[in-house]
Amino acid sequence: MANGSVRVRFCPSPTGNPHVGLVRTALFNWAYARHTGGTFVFRIEDTDAARDSEESYQQLLDSLRWLGFDWDEGPEIGGPHAPYRQSQRMDTYREIAGRLLDAGHAYHCYCSTEELDARRDAARAAGRPSGYDGHCRELTAEQKAAYEAEGRTPIVRFRMPDEAITFTDLVRGEITYLPENVPDFGIVRANGAPLYTLVNPVDDALMEITHVLRGEDLLSSTPRQIALYKALIELGVAKETPAFGHLPYVMGEGNKKLSKRDPESSLNLYRERGFLPEGLLNYLSLLGWSLSADRDIFGVDEMVAAFDVTDVNPNPARFDLKKCEAVNADHIRLLDVKDFAARCAPWLKAPFAPWAPEDFDQAKWDAVAPHAQTRLKVLSEITDNVDFLFLPEPVFDEASWTKAMKEGSDALLRTAREKLESADWNSAESLKEAVLAAGEAHGLKLGKAQAPVRVAVTGRTVGLPLFESLEVLGRERTLARIDAALGRLAA
Repeated sequence: MANGSVRVRFCPSPTGNPHVGLVRTALFNWAYARHTGGTFVFRIEDTDAARDSEESYQQLLDSLRWLGFDWDEGPEIGGPHAPYRQSQRMDTYREIAGRLLDAGHAYHCYCSTEELDARRDAARAAGRPSGYDGHCRELTAEQKAAYEAEGRTPIVRFRMPDEAITFTDLVRGEITYLPENVPDFGIVRANGAPLYTLVNPVDDALMEITHVLRGEDLLSSTPRQIALYKALIELGVAKETPAFGHLPYVMGEGNKKLSKRDPESSLNLYRERGFLPEGLLNYLSLLGWSLSADRDIFGVDEMVAAFDVTDVNPNPARFDLKKCEAVNADHIRLLDVKDFAARCAPWLKAPFAPWAPEDFDQAKWDAVAPHAQTRLKVLSEITDNVDFLFLPEPVFDEASWTKAMKEGSDALLRTAREKLESADWNSAESLKEAVLAAGEAHGLKLGKAQAPVRVAVTGRTVGLPLFESLEVLGRERTLARIDAALGRLAA
């Protein structure tokens, strides 16, 4: 490592909604940099003009900030290796491609797509490797002139060494690639545009990246990058070859790799549902790593203190939405109640809240927040849990009404109303005793007795603790709702 200091990078393309697999990659890089006291470089790979967008770029910046990631070099803060957007570094790539050509590490390839396809098909039919066959490797000046006279514009191809390439992956151990499986590869298109295969390792070299931690899907490109690094070191562009670590696939339903098209892959979905950044990061860290065998819930600081990429499990990790929600629920319960209440604020007003702004009662929300905190898996659930407090009438879920209002419910509600009318409304325990007494009068235990009361008052069969909810709602509104339910039953 240069100067003994770790330098890692996160280099996404701004091509749409950030993906949770991408977030896991960012997390492991960021945590490793912070654990080692190293440098976290944020770089934008925006050379695909057809797919990249400024909106997606801004979304990436916003997402990283929401997650709590800070970067030491990159967009908006700069650094010694600026610029940090590939679209602003094209002159550098052109110059290095030219130097690779001049030194014989790369060559011009004039093969047409049709010729390449035909030779690949023939190789497959003969049972040979179907990669590029080196057709243009040793062209004479006359052959090149003949191709150019035909109007052919060449691509630039990197010349792979005719030897096995072995490296020690930080996650997977020693890996060897044989030369027949790693053919020469393109680094510049015929139109002069540099390819990912060139720009990514060139940027890593110029930015002195010491550890490349990335997804398993990029493992097969590593021998090509190692060979390119050897050439870049010879040219004086790179100081050393970085260490590589390939993180395990994140799998979705049916043990298929989680893709951008899978609904649960979108980071924005988790933000909109009200996941906490710390809850989501805790869960994503478990996709290939663990703090200890008996602890799943921990904070980002604890992860940073313990994280070493060599501890990452190479086996694919399955994304389990229910487990993700459960981890998030634990983090909700760990919040200070004032922090919890503040984080719920977006879901207590338009466009999420169905009540009029003037009907929101801060005192009632403050009173019920501690009870709500123990019930939620995600913050967006708060709206349905407290709407009965701020709407003029409860919103009845018909299935809940049918389930709760069985034969005899009207008699039970009348008795409950009578008992509640004379209860102490400053005591949830007194309200519980009133409903318990009503149930006993009809031969019912508390669980059965409170169901019709809950639906009459809140509209739902499940929700916040009932008697604390009645206390906050108040005597007048509670009794009026029971009367309305009795009227509905009579009708």
